[in-house]
Amino acid sequence: MNSASKAGRAPSRALHWYARLVCAATLGLIFAGGMVTSTGSGLAVPDWPLSYGQIMPPMVGGIFYEHGHRMIATLVGLLTIGLAVWLQRTDPRPWMRRLGWLALAAVCAQGLLGGLTVIFMLPTLISVSHAALAELFFALTVAMALFTSPGYGEPALRTEPRQRPGFATLAAITAVVVYAQILIGALMRHTGAGLAIPDFPLAFGRLVPEVFTGPVAVHFAHRMGALLVLGLVVWVFYRTMKDHRRHSELLIPAAVLLALVLLQVALGAWTVWSVKSPVPTSLHVAAGAATWGTSVYLALRARQSVPASWPAAATRRLQVAA
Repeated sequence: MNSASKAGRAPSRALHWYARLVCAATLGLIFAGGMVTSTGSGLAVPDWPLSYGQIMPPMVGGIFYEHGHRMIATLVGLLTIGLAVWLQRTDPRPWMRRLGWLALAAVCAQGLLGGLTVIFMLPTLISVSHAALAELFFALTVAMALFTSPGYGEPALRTEPRQRPGFATLAAITAVVVYAQILIGALMRHTGAGLAIPDFPLAFGRLVPEVFTGPVAVHFAHRMGALLVLGLVVWVFYRTMKDHRRHSELLIPAAVLLALVLLQVALGAWTVWSVKSPVPTSLHVAAGAATWGTSVYLALRARQSVPASWPAAATRRLQVAA
């Protein structure tokens, strides 16, 4: 297909739903990775890329979690190849085709980091980098699902007199803070600090621990980060309700984001109370990824729908013209 014929076509609905499938599969992969760590199965298969020299070893014990994670990762990799090729052949936007190849490069790098994690026997730096890149790749899949949605990119001029600048900036800051919180959580998991503070909501029966060892400091930073994220998300939801409640493309993700953060706090409490039982711990990881993905989606939507600065005079002119 030549560039001229590409330019006249918009992304198909099938491509959009395929991008959503890649996004959903990636979230499932993150949950599976959480189960590997939560069950202590990271070295249940000590070799890579094969598993005990086989493509399909017996799925028993920790091998079920570790090799299962590899199988889902392979599926996500194949789906990403399909997405990159599909974008290259049909999407009229050069930057979108480049984004597809970037996602493919990211998933390949992620597979390599996973292999290095096994080969070097779970070093903290590589393990945390593996988790960090997984979240960035997930954000890419969220973005591609949005960018291939019907009608994305069409002008969406807002004319409400109460609209104030800064919402897009607030949404972007929230997404950045959520990602930072996920990084602290990954550091906590891979340094064994998940139960460094064994009670919740207090910390050793106090608001602030008396003694800060390294693990306690990391764990407490994660709790303080959760409070910061909660505060920002409540603020985002308040701003959405106040200034943009008639815009479903902003209100729905803002409401979902608030619900996910509340769920995440509950799962964090359950993780501590259950002494890091694998299921609530892994659900906590997956819900954190879903929170991050939703915050990215909202930030991208806000940038498209609500310009960071919109002069009041221009707004009035639009209203008069209408």
